[in-house]
Amino acid sequence: MIKALFFDIDGTLVSFNTHEIPQSTVDALEQAKRNGVGVYISTGRPVKLINNLHAIEHLIDGYITTNGAYSFIGDKVVSCVDIPLEDARTLIRLADEMNFATMVVGAKDLTVYHPDEMVDKVFRQLLNVNDLGEDISLETVLSQPILQLTPIIDEQQEKLVMPQLPHCIAARWYPAFADVTARGADKGKALQRMAEHLGMDISETMAFGDGGNDKSIICAAGIGVAMGNAIDDVKALASYVTDHVDNDGVSKALRHFGII
Repeated sequence: MIKALFFDIDGTLVSFNTHEIPQSTVDALEQAKRNGVGVYISTGRPVKLINNLHAIEHLIDGYITTNGAYSFIGDKVVSCVDIPLEDARTLIRLADEMNFATMVVGAKDLTVYHPDEMVDKVFRQLLNVNDLGEDISLETVLSQPILQLTPIIDEQQEKLVMPQLPHCIAARWYPAFADVTARGADKGKALQRMAEHLGMDISETMAFGDGGNDKSIICAAGIGVAMGNAIDDVKALASYVTDHVDNDGVSKALRHFGII
């Protein structure tokens, strides 16, 4: 029996086309909650950049953020896995040498180092995020535990960068950038820790996703659901492939499995 649902945000709950949650999804999650099923978020976004869940905030029981680096329920931190400072500083050096921008996400603040036009295109236009920590200094963020680095690099550049960050892994949910977290931090491992904290077996969880950063949680969950708009790698790993985010994919999957 499924006791908890875990949802990616962008491309799963929220449409890339409208930047909104379809009403069918809102209705389905309300019904799931009435049926006693928990609703949780599993996103690559840092807490400060989660700005598009207003329609369902009252339904959410907990969060996996920054691709599993930081998870919490209310005021209780369930897991926090930070990047070694030496790797963070290496990426900053590479941003200078290779001329790319990178978001640096600390436990409290975030900032963008070496900002360029791609930052505006990716974060402001694609993801509808405007507060990018322009007033926060890099050293202020680096003085905090570093949860995630998001360099604006393509896959070829990633192959040059990642071997120089030995304590980190990378995942993608959009072609223009990579999310870099510490080894030991991914959505699947965060799901395991969350299930343990909640006192449930991981087989009692269901996870929804569409991007490369969702592969670990799709595999870890009792039931892994790929959206119809998911990349092929995610679909191949999923227990079930539902419809597109813009075509009631979430509600159709929840009905298919008898959650609602």
